[in-house]
Amino acid sequence: MGKIIAFAGKGGVGKTTVAALVIRYLVGKGEGPILAVDADPNSNLGETLGLEVTSTIGDIREDYMKDPQGVPSGMDKINYLQLLVEQALIEQRDFDLLVMGRQEGQGCYCMVNNILNDFTDKLSRNYKYLVVDNEAGMEHLSRRTSGLVDTLYLVTDYALRGLRAVRRINEMLPGLKLNVKQTGIIVTRAPEKLGDAFMAEAREIGLPIAATIPNDPALLDFDMEKRSLLDLPADAPAVVAVDKMMAAMLAQA
Repeated sequence: MGKIIAFAGKGGVGKTTVAALVIRYLVGKGEGPILAVDADPNSNLGETLGLEVTSTIGDIREDYMKDPQGVPSGMDKINYLQLLVEQALIEQRDFDLLVMGRQEGQGCYCMVNNILNDFTDKLSRNYKYLVVDNEAGMEHLSRRTSGLVDTLYLVTDYALRGLRAVRRINEMLPGLKLNVKQTGIIVTRAPEKLGDAFMAEAREIGLPIAATIPNDPALLDFDMEKRSLLDLPADAPAVVAVDKMMAAMLAQA
């Protein structure tokens, strides 16, 4: 499996935006092939990358559970589900995108989950990097990465509520079946200097601040114009901050 860079944090703090900018950096440096994995049920990563998502792993799972006998004649269920996953993979020149989608409904999903998890795990081995945008609970991450994460970035905006969510996620990590090599905090919409109260709480968490990303009007402009963040100019403040963070991360690799 390729190196996994994962992001988590409470909703609305900008983790999906940061994930997209990390993909932008890796693409620009020719660090492919790259698999972008949208593991947040809110599923916005495709939009930030300028892609239309028509099928998710969650859709495949729910459709199969509604009609387990709907497998085409002459095809077993394993090959059928794998075919559907391949069709859900959005392939681009520089990266591919796989969207996990909604969580499980009622019923026993063990069999179909085992098939889907096994195939997505095999699929991921074809990539140099996996960039994973997670929900706060990180259940997808613990189920679909064989337990190993190279870098986990916990994202917060410049607010104590976001930082406290980062604390809770960090405290939850030992209970998950994850082996995280390194963890850092990213602060979005950050002022030039972080305040004393914010820094005091950050020090209590005990994780380094990997990057501070200033408020960047270009991000809102691109969102309103439905433009891909991959097309942001190199001198955009958010791009400069993420590029600096990623350069430091790759230098340590």
